[in-house]
Amino acid sequence: MIKRTLFFGNPAYLSTKNEQIVIAYPNQEQETKIVAIEDIGVIVLENQQITITNGLLEKLTNNNVALINCNQQHMPIGLLMPLSGHTKQTERFKHQINASVPLKKNLWQQTIASKIRNQAGLLRERGIPMRKMELWAKEVTSGDALNHESRAAVYYWEKLFKLDDFTRGQKELPPNNLLNYGYAILRAITARALVSSGLLPTLGIFHHNKYNAYCLADDIMEPYRPYVDLIVCHILETENNVEELTIAIKKELLSIASIDVVIDGKNSPLMVAMSRTTNSLQECFEGSSRKILYPFYV
Repeated sequence: MIKRTLFFGNPAYLSTKNEQIVIAYPNQEQETKIVAIEDIGVIVLENQQITITNGLLEKLTNNNVALINCNQQHMPIGLLMPLSGHTKQTERFKHQINASVPLKKNLWQQTIASKIRNQAGLLRERGIPMRKMELWAKEVTSGDALNHESRAAVYYWEKLFKLDDFTRGQKELPPNNLLNYGYAILRAITARALVSSGLLPTLGIFHHNKYNAYCLADDIMEPYRPYVDLIVCHILETENNVEELTIAIKKELLSIASIDVVIDGKNSPLMVAMSRTTNSLQECFEGSSRKILYPFYV
């Protein structure tokens, strides 16, 4: 079943009753709403005047709902996840911690090759030459020792948006604000799937910044980034002004959870595909498989 993403941009009081979220509004004219907790995958709390009960937090955590809170600039800054996401968590933690360096280098090679291939797929769809990208995807070595990821990124960002002097960066000019928001949601979806697969989202296969609590999420989301880029491309084509993240723009970016992707030859909502990816990763850690299942952009 496709999990829902709930976005709260207005003041609200969130509580729970009978395994459901009860959504009440300060404006008495707005009708109270009820949503089944089991149907929810992601919740985004944006407004500074949202009150949420501890009882609801408990039920959301027990149902592995990724709860994202935003700062005063309306950008995602926090993620609440369960401490225990799988019955065999301890065993799976051990496999992950004991993963050999050659295995992690091989997993990173698969990840970057898939990322570049999917970037090439998006360029192809948009009628942009991408032969170089396909070649670079095939030439990625163990651990991406030759840094094909960086080489591909330079070409990709130069060609994708067709904007003069576009530079990809957290604090650069739009549409970086759209990319940052979309990637933050994707990161939460990835962390949620990793926890549900019994893995530590902190312990990465490549990313290892000591200040980053989601290194593995940052690793595994890489091949999924082009799907956020696709949504951003559509927004740029349909919106006259992207300086401000409007409710309409955020709604479109939040659709990333349900966008269709092809994984293992079958169509699947991205959130479902991500769970297949993280499950295949833990199989690599435990030694029963050598391949991560990543989506293929077609």
